Amino acid sequence: MQTYLDCYPCVLRQALTAARMVTDDKSAHLGVMTETLALLQKLPPGSTPPEITFAVHGIVRERLGDSDPYRVAKAESTRAALALYPRLKARVARSEDPLGTAVRLSIAGNIIDFGVSDDIPDLRATVERVIAAPLAINHLASLRAALAAADHVLYLADNAGETVFDRVLIEQLAPRVIYAVKGGPVLNDATLEDALAAGLDTCATIVDNGSAAPGTILDLCSTDFREVFDEAPLIIAKGQANYETLSEAGPRVFCLLQVKCPVIGAHVSAPVGGAVVRQSSSSPGH
Repeated sequence: MQTYLDCYPCVLRQALTAARMVTDDKSAHLGVMTETLALLQKLPPGSTPPEITFAVHGIVRERLGDSDPYRVAKAESTRAALALYPRLKARVARSEDPLGTAVRLSIAGNIIDFGVSDDIPDLRATVERVIAAPLAINHLASLRAALAAADHVLYLADNAGETVFDRVLIEQLAPRVIYAVKGGPVLNDATLEDALAAGLDTCATIVDNGSAAPGTILDLCSTDFREVFDEAPLIIAKGQANYETLSEAGPRVFCLLQVKCPVIGAHVSAPVGGAVVRQSSSSPGH
């Protein structure tokens, strides 16, 4: 997915938020913003939003010397989600369609996204909203069929805290699951530490993708991870950044997300707030 002009203010907000998490020094904030503005002026043609975010957060890390500005926020998100975990499990257990409910709950967890908002949202209210509303894009039947045929699933994580909601879904899946996290911190994306805190090691094999970029930019991932990706018969890709990088990765990829900005909404043809289960298309090069 290409970058739109509407993405620029969002990137600037992310840079300032991350800088403020590291230091109260306003001159340091100005330095980060100035360098970010310069970066935006010389973007290579065809840069995707995750590629730009990766570069911007590299500026924050290098200028301010903090590899994980969102460390505290991620831990708080995980604690908030774990407090809901028994309720989420009970919701699935009493559902007439446990898998469908677990998919929706996983999508509800995608609201935890510091790339879009600086706050932890009302998770209970989000759960009720996503459960009650019809899916804005509903390829759930195709996902069920793919799950029935697959011997394993590669599950691409998105954000810390959201990991707990992923766990609820993974615990409903029959095939074994490989859960892929980031190889290093960026925004509030989940790393190995975050996945372990959410208990994903109890239901999946956790691997990292060797990259600290949002989404899944295969050229930046490790050779080992690319082999895992290539061998997976079914891939569940969580969140907007994975949609931005894998929306044309072919039919074995299913993107699960909430639409949280108008740019994504226009691209996926779903309203802001909509819950999406979308089987990826194939680009001309695939």
